[in-house]
Amino acid sequence: MKKTLLVMLALCLALLPAMGLTEGFDPKEFEGTTLNVYNWGEYVDMDVIRSFEKEYGVRVNYKTYESNEYLWLQMQSGDAWDVIVPSDYMIERLIAANMLQPLDKSIVTNLDQLAEGVRNQGYDPDNTYSVPYFWQTMGIVYDTTKIPEEEMEAQGWEAYQNASYAGHAYFYDSSRDAFMIAEKTLGYSANTTDEAQINEAYEWLRKMNATLQPSYVTDEVIDSMAEGLKWMAVVYSGDAAYILGENEDMAYCVPHQGTNIAVDAMVIPANAKNPKLANVFIKYMLDYDASKANSIEVGYASANAQVLAELSGPGGEYEGNAAYVPRAGYEKDEVYVDLPADWQARQPDLWAKVMAE
Repeated sequence: MKKTLLVMLALCLALLPAMGLTEGFDPKEFEGTTLNVYNWGEYVDMDVIRSFEKEYGVRVNYKTYESNEYLWLQMQSGDAWDVIVPSDYMIERLIAANMLQPLDKSIVTNLDQLAEGVRNQGYDPDNTYSVPYFWQTMGIVYDTTKIPEEEMEAQGWEAYQNASYAGHAYFYDSSRDAFMIAEKTLGYSANTTDEAQINEAYEWLRKMNATLQPSYVTDEVIDSMAEGLKWMAVVYSGDAAYILGENEDMAYCVPHQGTNIAVDAMVIPANAKNPKLANVFIKYMLDYDASKANSIEVGYASANAQVLAELSGPGGEYEGNAAYVPRAGYEKDEVYVDLPADWQARQPDLWAKVMAE
């Protein structure tokens, strides 16, 4: 009998690594606690959240926001979240403001699963604070029965100055992205702080508004373009991947003038109440199963290299979908950097004036 017990004990010890207990925590230690997660809208498979809750016996208080700037205001007001998912330039700002805490890499042990295109970004070179969640470009989804492919590819962002499309376009309501589009079309950097270039971009947007009379939208653009309600729309590539999957008449153009390569990443605020569970959640979301489910659900390119390759490869959910894998290595594409405070404040005001005219 004692021999049998010893054998059973040895087998249990051998299984400990597979159960994850060598990572310094017992999953049961979190039972009954709440994890506060703040993420973008339409950006997760809720079954993944429910699976995490069940596995760790916790409740996830999951809320959403629509812009990095709104998130920044919430953070400045002292709101306490355990995990947030800002974009690259906002992560840069949060790090500079000492509003993030480093990852616990004894828990987040799967950073080697990150795709080459998203690891070690300039805003966080050693992934000290952030784990990429999704990445994307911004481009134009358009109805090929209304606008021929060769016509759209030749125009790129200039399509938003084409009066023949008046009343048939959506434009994404984001001041940073709006100025990026104008600046790239004019041949400038999306991160310019040159006053003359900024003013020229502002006038380009005013002309676009007057000429095209676009409808300004956010997440509602996804279903609207899937239903073919407009001829074209400025969208993120992940939303474009979904739209292309729903409507065979739609195509995706990444303009030749250049665009933004964006990375949204999971980080832990300095005032997080449950940082240990936050690290566990981040690891969970990067792992294969959760990454795959989330990417299939929302259409954005996975930060997990294996998932990215499988979903875009033969037999994958996004095989042949031109919007799923972001364009990489194009010299005119840029990652946003955090802009000076005066331009941060001025840009939304100028954009509001454009939309109000």
